[in-house]
Amino acid sequence: MTALGRPRLHLRATTSTNDRARALAQGGAPHGTLVTAGEQHAGRGRQGRTWSAPPGRALLLSLVLRDPPALLPLAAGLAVAEVAGSASVVKWPNDVLIEGRKVAGILAEGRPDEGWAVLGIGINVALRVDELPPELHDTAGTLGLEPAELEPILERLLDALERTLALETSALLEAYRARDALRGHEVAWSGGRGTAAGIDGAGRLVVELADGGRTALSAGEVHLLR
Repeated sequence: MTALGRPRLHLRATTSTNDRARALAQGGAPHGTLVTAGEQHAGRGRQGRTWSAPPGRALLLSLVLRDPPALLPLAAGLAVAEVAGSASVVKWPNDVLIEGRKVAGILAEGRPDEGWAVLGIGINVALRVDELPPELHDTAGTLGLEPAELEPILERLLDALERTLALETSALLEAYRARDALRGHEVAWSGGRGTAAGIDGAGRLVVELADGGRTALSAGEVHLLR
């Protein structure tokens, strides 16, 4: 397979790197095709949210992946956490946090029936939190590096993704569990609340309920209750 990051399309500004990568994937772009941008005006996050970052301060990228693994979101979250450093943890399925603040967002989109996915990643590498919209000041974080570190971080991320995407499921889940931000904490979601009890063999979030039962969440938004 083509190594991740080749070929590469870099854009000074775009609406969304995922939009450009999807168009390339639909046009037959090979596995590993990379789209990066210095700025994006309509970046998307999970649950329909936007992804905001000042120009030249965040790593903004999307990868075309052929025959992606079933646990792509978890593999991506683990790779980003490795690059973010030893203090980083992953809030299921793939929000990367440092000291409770979100430093990276990940959005996987694709067409399983056609055998491809687009993996979008945004990492706050060199921004200051006060440069973000006011509503993000209490929740967003940053790696606190300089803009010159964007390319080195990209190279490290591509290397980490090569490794995590190649992991067997058991090894991936073991590494992911070591960075699980939710285990043992009270969480809430649209269907209820309970105590997070880890990740099962299918990558689902297991939650212990107040009545003694358990449930496993395969998708959706989970909130960590302080």
